[in-house]
Amino acid sequence: MLQLATGIVLLLATLAVRGASTNRYIRRKLLVSAWMFAAYAAGAALVAYAQLTPEAGRQVGLFLPLLFVFAIVNALVVLAINPWRIDRIPDQFPNIVQDALIIALFALAATLFLQERVLATTAVGAVILGFALQDTLGNLFAGLAIQIEKPFRVGHWVTIGGESGLVSEITWRATKIRTKAGNFVIVPNSVLARESITNYSQPTLDTRVEVEVGAGYETPPNDVKAAIRHALRDEPLLVPGREPEVLLVDFGGSAIVYRVRVWTTDFAADERVRDRIRSQIYYAFRRSGINIPYPIQVEIDQPLAPPADRGPSVAAIDAVDIFAPLSAGQRLELTDAARPALYAQGEVIVREGDRGSSMFVVRTGEASLTLADGGDEIAHFRHGDFFGEMSLLTGEPRTATVTAATDCELLEIGADAFRRVALADPAVVERVTSAVSARRSDLETHRAMKAAPSAPIEPPHSFLARVRHFLRLS
Repeated sequence: MLQLATGIVLLLATLAVRGASTNRYIRRKLLVSAWMFAAYAAGAALVAYAQLTPEAGRQVGLFLPLLFVFAIVNALVVLAINPWRIDRIPDQFPNIVQDALIIALFALAATLFLQERVLATTAVGAVILGFALQDTLGNLFAGLAIQIEKPFRVGHWVTIGGESGLVSEITWRATKIRTKAGNFVIVPNSVLARESITNYSQPTLDTRVEVEVGAGYETPPNDVKAAIRHALRDEPLLVPGREPEVLLVDFGGSAIVYRVRVWTTDFAADERVRDRIRSQIYYAFRRSGINIPYPIQVEIDQPLAPPADRGPSVAAIDAVDIFAPLSAGQRLELTDAARPALYAQGEVIVREGDRGSSMFVVRTGEASLTLADGGDEIAHFRHGDFFGEMSLLTGEPRTATVTAATDCELLEIGADAFRRVALADPAVVERVTSAVSARRSDLETHRAMKAAPSAPIEPPHSFLARVRHFLRLS
């Protein structure tokens, strides 16, 4: 009768504690203890009231303490380790560690309650289990070590045995990794114990990505490094504040090899980061006249390529309204002196506040002009449109930011080229500055509509004097 009453009381107490907890793990584990207490009470009732043979009664009575001890151990371990009012499992005691602790304590209690049987069968049972479950036990103990040492967690990017992916699940037997291709790789925990593990998410999310590029021997290394750094300064996929490293790593057979090191916080985007780096370097090299040599095995004389058609460039210069006062010969001279520049979609061509001494004419493609205080597009440039004329004439900082809306082929006209034309015909300066003054007045009017602060409009004669001074014409 005492065993029956004890089982019922503990069953009700377990159910009450389970109802009071908001932790789903505690509720699930206490349900197991409740079933054990119910079985204990039912066995006690069977022994007390059923007409069992002495041997059957002895067998039932032998296993009742095991049910009781397992239910007690399970409930005490779960309640002692886990928070009652918070729905989470402690990091120091994941469920696999708690289960192992419950099994160990229960095994100890079973040895005490069934000492004569356990001691007699321990050696034989250990040998049988050792041969039959060696892989399972290896995975189990390796899983315990992983949960305790925590070389990685769910959600970390890792490389294990040559397989890279996102850790999706860690169980008693294996760890499940989702690769970048979307496939699952199941790695047994016993394999994890033997393989080296690279964790890309600890101790920091910053991951270094490397790209190698070759440049011609005719370009000084410092010029190449400066062009690469400038090309990558606005790349959004890179970690802000960590400057790219550009190292000269080899004098190759046909090129000087540079290694570019950058940092990203998204390991899954490493291929996209490499794509962006290579693309930005390509466009930067094209603009800077830096050659990416082909691998050279045998030198073969080839006929000279025909000169490039300058018709589109002439048409673009002819379409610039501030050059309308110039003669056809003067516009052709500017065309020949202009430097082609190729920009990728999304690249910043000029940035508001940067120093400059050149202007740009759109040959192909489109570009967008924005102001720092507004951020909205206030002008869109297409074939024949131009920008940056104030920096060309006065050398003052850029007054707006222009970004390539598509891949753009531009013609960059420098102050020296314009000065050569002005020296040949001094009246050119007056005609061009008059057209620029009108365009500048329109920009200041737009700034005023945007409630942006602007400087007073400069008188034409003062502006012309500044232009002549900058171009060293007076």
